[in-house]
Amino acid sequence: MSRREEIKLSDEEQLQLLESERVVVVASHGVRGWPHLMPLWYVVRDGRIWVWTYAKSQKVRNLERDARATLLVETGHEYGELRGVQIEAEATIHRDFDTVLGFAKELTIRYAEGIESVEGDGVEGLKAQTPKRVAISFEPVRVASWDHRKLGGTY
Repeated sequence: MSRREEIKLSDEEQLQLLESERVVVVASHGVRGWPHLMPLWYVVRDGRIWVWTYAKSQKVRNLERDARATLLVETGHEYGELRGVQIEAEATIHRDFDTVLGFAKELTIRYAEGIESVEGDGVEGLKAQTPKRVAISFEPVRVASWDHRKLGGTY
């Protein structure tokens, strides 16, 4: 077995990493041909990463032009601690009010400490933001993963 195969994360390990980290870096194709990288908060839904952002943002314009994106979630400080998942994906931009609002609630619950639902003024605040926002889901096409802890200190 190759060293590359040895350090791959299992599907379960990938999901665990994605659910434990807080930021995904999304690379889209910029208008001048250069990668456009943006860190975003996210939620994993049915094996897909979902984000939300302003509908008029550069990343949305890029994905409207070319739906291909590469996503990266990585953690670790020392080389021997590095773990990550890189996902080549096709983006779907969701503009439906209820879909975007439902996702906004889910994202808020994930990132706000100690809440299990969004109620009252919180919902009203999200409803006010929703017409200016989109939710984006990423359908994985190819996944690469690594866990350098599996190297056992030998590189």
